[in-house]
Formats: sequence, C-alpha cells, structure tokens
Amino acid sequence: MGEPGTKEVFSLENLQSSGGIHTGRKHILSLLVEHRPGVLARISGLFARRGYNIESLAVGPTDDDSMARITLTVDGAAHPIDQVTKQLHKLVNVIKIRDLEPEEAVARELALFKVSADSDTRGQIMEFADIFRGKIVDVSKRSVTVEVTGTDNKIEAFERMIRPFGLIEMVRTGEIAISRGRSTT
Repeated sequence: MGEPGTKEVFSLENLQSSGGIHTGRKHILSLLVEHRPGVLARISGLFARRGYNIESLAVGPTDDDSMARITLTVDGAAHPIDQVTKQLHKLVNVIKIRDLEPEEAVARELALFKVSADSDTRGQIMEFADIFRGKIVDVSKRSVTVEVTGTDNKIEAFERMIRPFGLIEMVRTGEIAISRGRSTT
C-alpha cells in the first residue's frame, strides 16, 4: 500500500481480506415466516438449544404484509445444517427455508463507520470511501461518517483501512441475501 498522501492507485482486490475465521462453509439461510410476535424468539431459541452460533441475523418485511424475511448466517461445519433446517420446518410459523449457495445468491451488508477526522485527514478518508464506493453521510469538525455496502470481506477491508485514522464507532446490519435469477426464496 502507499504512504498517506501519495497518488498510488488502490484496487479493491488488493485491499480485501481473507474473511473471518470459520470452521467450514458459511450457510446463508433465508426464511420466509409469518409476521407475528414471538417467531424470531422461537427460531433463535432453536439455534441456541442446538449450540449454533448465529453469525449475523437480519429481519425485515416482504412485499406481503403478513410475511417477514429472516436471513441467518451460520457456520455449517461445526454442526450439520440439515438437522436444524428440519427442526425449523416443524415450526408452525415458518413458511419456507432456503440454504442459499454463494454462487446462487446476491448477498450484501450495510455498515456505518464514524471516523476521527480533522482537516488534514478528511481528504484521505474521503478517498478511501471513494475506492470502496462508500458514501459520506455525515461530517462534523472532528469526525466523518461513511456508509459502505457490500460483502463482509469488503466491509472488513474498509474497516482495516480507516482504523488507523481513529475508528470512533462502527455499526453493521448483518448480511441479507436474495437468490439470483427468477427463482424465489
């Protein structure tokens, strides 16, 4: 990488990380559920009882007001994932479950980074935001807030690049995913 203030060009491929520590294949489970109180608690409880660690969890509405989409990311090698999906199918409020293969899905995460910035470093932080196709969403005298959307590797790489400036706060949504093409989840 170049020294701060140099005009050396950075590419996203050079900056991306190898990812987090996993014991095996990451599973992205997309669940279509009834939009009712207690459904999320029952689903997360099922994972907890079987000793699964949910790496990320995102819940949101769908085009049908009576349904919600839950996207769970779990490490599948620690335990067989098919066992837990069979248990999920037995829950009355679960309509549909899909274990999305990485090549069959588009997955993204949103992150907000509040970074310490003065007049000397603000330009460098803005350059990194441009490289990662981030967006400056707030500026104050002593900080800049950057929004970055992408894969978890991209977000982790951006974090590593701006951390030396003084990362004040970071918030990540967790991964959401949708199947490619016309197939639905």
